[in-house]
Amino acid sequence: MIATTNPATVLRHSLWPALFALCLSYVVWFFPRYIVGLGYGNDNLISSNPAAGAFDWLMLAALAVTLAMGVRTADVTAGEGDLRSRFDRLSLFLGRCTMLLIVALVSVMFYEVVLRYVFERPTLWANEMSLWMAGFIFLLSGLYAMQQRSHIRIFLLYDAMPRWLQRICDVISTSLIVVFAFAMVWGGYTEAAQKLMRWETFGTAFDPPIPATLKPMILLIICIVAVQAVVNLIVDWSRGPEHHGIVDETEVEDMIQTARAQHEQGRHD
Repeated sequence: MIATTNPATVLRHSLWPALFALCLSYVVWFFPRYIVGLGYGNDNLISSNPAAGAFDWLMLAALAVTLAMGVRTADVTAGEGDLRSRFDRLSLFLGRCTMLLIVALVSVMFYEVVLRYVFERPTLWANEMSLWMAGFIFLLSGLYAMQQRSHIRIFLLYDAMPRWLQRICDVISTSLIVVFAFAMVWGGYTEAAQKLMRWETFGTAFDPPIPATLKPMILLIICIVAVQAVVNLIVDWSRGPEHHGIVDETEVEDMIQTARAQHEQGRHD
């Protein structure tokens, strides 16, 4: 495992996610230019947005490069599970981006609170920006939880099963995830595509494109989560029986040692 206390290590794990987030922010904000540049824009988009220029395409290429480099260099830190497949690196990298989004979200909220209650000059954009980023955080954190096998599971019956029965349960749960993803894409693709191509906005003073971005993002992340679930099933298939202790023995031992130390200190006092 890699410790995160070293500043160089922290920088290495944050550099590519930060660059990817910056490139993605630019591409998302100016995405109507790409729509117009590809010839798919409606009259409203064409009249209000120029076609994508050289710098716009350069930022799109930078987005692809930072994604590739970020996935390639992604690695676990202390407290995270092992990387058991190449696909895990994608989920782990997106998890790193999610962590940076949380920092950005807290910063925006703090900025708004200071302006609103200290200077009495609230912004017109902080609330919608917080909702926008929170939507991305909610979606991407689910992918990270699936990769780490940290999603909510009931182990009381699962741990009592033999390994062959555990595998059957894993197949059933993974199949349900895949079916759910297929149903969501089947039922929501047309609406998501329409919202994206007409660049539907939120209808406020700031007017961010929350519907245009989050609706397609929901379908995309659901598909990636389904793929991650299938990958988990494959790579975990040959592993031994899983048992999840309800009580952390190390934590119990630490509590005992602490209680003894306090007792001895009380006797000396």
